[in-house]
Amino acid sequence: MTKTLDTLLNEPGILVVPGAHDPLSARIAARAGAKAVYMTGFGVAGAGFGVPDIGLVNAEQMIERVRVIAGSIAPLPLIADGDNGHGGPLNVMRLTRAYEQAGAQCIQLEDQVSPKRCGHMDGKEVIPLTEAAAKIRAAAEARASSAFKIMARTDARATHDLDEALRRGEAFLKAGADILFIEAPRSEKEMAKVAATFKGTPLLANLVEDGKTPMLSPAALQQMGYKIALYPISALLAASAALEQVYATLLGGAGQPRERVTFSQYNDIVGLPDLLATAKRFDAS
Repeated sequence: MTKTLDTLLNEPGILVVPGAHDPLSARIAARAGAKAVYMTGFGVAGAGFGVPDIGLVNAEQMIERVRVIAGSIAPLPLIADGDNGHGGPLNVMRLTRAYEQAGAQCIQLEDQVSPKRCGHMDGKEVIPLTEAAAKIRAAAEARASSAFKIMARTDARATHDLDEALRRGEAFLKAGADILFIEAPRSEKEMAKVAATFKGTPLLANLVEDGKTPMLSPAALQQMGYKIALYPISALLAASAALEQVYATLLGGAGQPRERVTFSQYNDIVGLPDLLATAKRFDAS
């Protein structure tokens, strides 16, 4: 039985959440046993539009991606990257409602300026705390159900220091955030300080390959006090490597790649057998 994100957050243990950049990757994650899936803005920018994560994808494009990814794995919970809300509090309210209506069970909102950029890139800037907290309040007010979760992220560790990030985290919780995401702590000591500061709060650890945060195991994160171990771009990076290898093999005249699913296996992934069985039930011939 599929559990809602609300239920998963209240169960013991840590929740390992893989990132997905499109419906296909989300379906594969679900088949592998994921209890929840994360729609990565970094991945949507790259896989959906062929651009880096520097604020080039607009709100309407993100909403549509939420709709198709959530629909591909329903009723499995989808946590969806909402970037910086694509504007002020009114924009955040509209985006929150749209994400909830599109089938997500959580929106992640950050405190960066526009245009924003990936949390593990240099050169980020954040908006004033009062403005950032107002966006979280707007999101909390806009949702139709408290089962739809608000995840607040701060990038202030990079722009200021860890203490400022913790201060913002406290303010975001008071503003109505359900889950806290302190982006890019740079050592195990910093990660432990975050966990100690927010005991009892669902905390997310963002585990980015070659990023700024130590790649701790889910067991180690749980021991610290984290609730969610997020791997937002692991699949995207692996898929990119596989595509480079496939195209190099084909264009190099070496024939077809050996590492692949079969045609039949792919059709299973996208649900062809179930759809054909459903169509047969309505066959009037």
